[in-house]
Order: sequence, then structure tokens, then C-alpha cells
Amino acid sequence: MTLPVPIEFLPPEGWFPADLEKADATDVAFAVVHPQPDAGFAANITVDGEYRPDTATLTELADKSVERLRNVADSVVVTDCREIGSPDAPALIQRLVFSVGFGDARRELVQSQVYLPMLDVADSREWAVVRLALTATAAQHDTVLGDFQDFVRTVRPGTGTGI
Repeated sequence: MTLPVPIEFLPPEGWFPADLEKADATDVAFAVVHPQPDAGFAANITVDGEYRPDTATLTELADKSVERLRNVADSVVVTDCREIGSPDAPALIQRLVFSVGFGDARRELVQSQVYLPMLDVADSREWAVVRLALTATAAQHDTVLGDFQDFVRTVRPGTGTGI
């Protein structure tokens, strides 16, 4: 997948690019994984996005993300969801807790999401929403959250040479 608008960012130091084909992540434009898995699960950061021809709010888009996750995970709970930023630079952050099965075991995971609306630099009448997500085990999430926050701070509209 490619993003509907170009963005630029710096991946966290020490994280490795994920093999999107091997991970069957065709709906992801970019992904990196943490070098130290926790209980067999590697924390990961993914980037995806879509054009928004409608007037859906960031909260409505975040709600749709929760519903999609409920199709593949158990016990999805939204523990935080709030709009941040300013009217000129809005964003939404959301944290989800859920469990998924891996073979015979169940994993408790936490996903922190950031939704960033962006105008298309080539056509200012078009806009897209880019979603950044950190997924980690409940035990590792707070340890890798700082790397994710640093990553989010580097994201900006691109000049067409990024992803």
C-alpha cells in the first residue's frame, strides 16, 4: 500500500523494517519492529492512511478502527480517546487494549494510535488521514512508548519523495 499523501519521518533508532508481505500487511504502507520481542511478540509501529472524501470526524474514524479490530481480536477496550492539537493542526490519540490468539496462547496487547489529517500538497482540495500505530504486549508497551512518541514528532507532510 502507498499512502494517499506523501509524508516524511524518522523511524526509531534500532527498530528494523518489517517484511510487509511476510506479515500479510497489505493495508500498511510502512512498518518497523522492535529488536527485542516480549514473550514471542515483537512490538511494531505501522503507518497507513486513506483519502477522506467525506466529512467523517477523527473520532468517527477512530471508532471505525475499533470496529475493524473487533473483527480479529477479543475484548477490545478503548482506554483513552481524545482530540489534541489545534484547529489548524488537529489530531486524535487513542489507546486500545485487546487480546489475540497466537497458536495455543493468548496475548494481551496494547495499541496506541495517532490520527493525523493532512492536506494533499498537490491538490489542497483533497485531504487524507494518516494513522500511526504502536502495538506491543501489555508488559512492553510503556517501555517502547517513548520511541513511538519520538517517531510521531518526526512525521510531517512530504515533498513527494517519502512514502
